[in-house]
Amino acid sequence: MSSKIRVLLVDDHDMFRDGVKLLLSSGSEVEVVAEARNGQEFLDIVEDIKPDVVLMDIAMPVMDGIEASRIVHERFPDLKILALTMFGDEKYYYQLIQYNIKGFILKSSGISELIGAVIQVFNGTNYFSNELLVKLLANINFEKSKISEQIQSEKLSKREVEIMQEISSGLSNEKISEKLNISLATVKTHRANLLLKTGSNNTASLVMYAIKNKLIDAD
Repeated sequence: MSSKIRVLLVDDHDMFRDGVKLLLSSGSEVEVVAEARNGQEFLDIVEDIKPDVVLMDIAMPVMDGIEASRIVHERFPDLKILALTMFGDEKYYYQLIQYNIKGFILKSSGISELIGAVIQVFNGTNYFSNELLVKLLANINFEKSKISEQIQSEKLSKREVEIMQEISSGLSNEKISEKLNISLATVKTHRANLLLKTGSNNTASLVMYAIKNKLIDAD
C-alpha cells in the first residue's frame, strides 16, 4: 500500500477517539486525519477533509450517526462509511444500510480487526463483524414458513442463494467465479438478479437481507 488510508473519526467520547487514533497510528496502513464529536461537526468538515473512510458512531448528541449518514449520502453518495456500534444498536442497521453504510464493527473490537475492516471497506467490499452477525441471527424473529413463501415468491434459485451466501462472506465477483467454477459474466448476472428480486439497492442491503432471512451462516 503506497500511502495510508485517510480516516475521519466521528465519536462524541474524547477518550475513545484518542484511543482509536493512537492504536491506528501504530500501524502503517491507516491514519486518522480528522475528528468530529457529532454528526454536525462531521458534516461541517467532510467536504474539506475528503476522507477515504469514515468511522461513524451511531449515538451522539446534536446530530446522531443515522441522520449524519442520511445527509452525507445525499451529498456524497460514494463516501465509504463504517459504523462503530455496540450491542443493542441492531435496530438501526436496516435503516443505516439505506444510506450506503459499508459495514458495522463493534466498538469493543481489537485493533487488528478494526484495521482489517477499514482496509476492506476502503477496497470496496462490505464488512460485518462476526459477533454482530451472530447477535443479529440470534435476535431475528424467524418464521420458516413465511420466509419460504417469500423466497418462493421471489423465485430465488439454489444457485442465487449460493451466490448470495458468497457475497455475504465478502467475496468479490472474481473470487465467486473461481470458487463456483462459473463465468464472471454469470456471477454478475446473478448478482443483478438478486438485487432486483430482493429489492436491495446495494450489496450491503443484500447482505442484510440474507441475515434477516437466515440465508447465511454466521459461524
